[in-house]
Amino acid sequence: MNLHTQRLRIEGAAGAIEVLQDAPGEGGPVGTTLICHPHPLFGGTMDNKVVQTLARAFVQAGWRALRFNFRGVGASAGTHDGGAGETDDALEVLRQLAPDGPIALAGFSFGSFVAASAAVRLWEARPADRLVLVGTAASRFQVPVLPPQVHDRTLVIHGEQDDTVPLAAVLDWARPQSLPVTVIPGVEHFFHGQLPLLKSLVLRHLRS
Repeated sequence: MNLHTQRLRIEGAAGAIEVLQDAPGEGGPVGTTLICHPHPLFGGTMDNKVVQTLARAFVQAGWRALRFNFRGVGASAGTHDGGAGETDDALEVLRQLAPDGPIALAGFSFGSFVAASAAVRLWEARPADRLVLVGTAASRFQVPVLPPQVHDRTLVIHGEQDDTVPLAAVLDWARPQSLPVTVIPGVEHFFHGQLPLLKSLVLRHLRS
């Protein structure tokens, strides 16, 4: 992705986990974010353009960004586990590669489900400083309710014309929580032509 990208490999419960690390160019990072990619059975990988855009935004804001391939994708071992094993692996990546310091979690589509699940499991022991959920797959998976204390740290972004995850499903998930959703008019699931706007919104959230 840039001159500061490193390809790493760690061992998880299902075997090897392939990880990419992007670091800020100057000074030490303010923290580490873990970014989760879309559904692996539909071509999702850590090289997805939305995932890369999220990584660029975090790096520009001074964060170290970690992306990893889910089970059975690229050089990561294992097979798809419906989100449970993927969440375990997300937590393992953080445990091994970011054992201390501030953390953030981000995800796109199925990855938002995994990121939200990881954030809830971590909440008592290690609350995330920031949570960014893009194209949250609320119509396809049981995305957990977020702790009220994390709402001010959370950015939920969705395209008005998302035909993969209808906006109504995300609003139905967010409404009982009184969790705000940022809607981008005219945009579909993969944010074609609007990745610069997505990056700008994430940067604004990280710098607020």
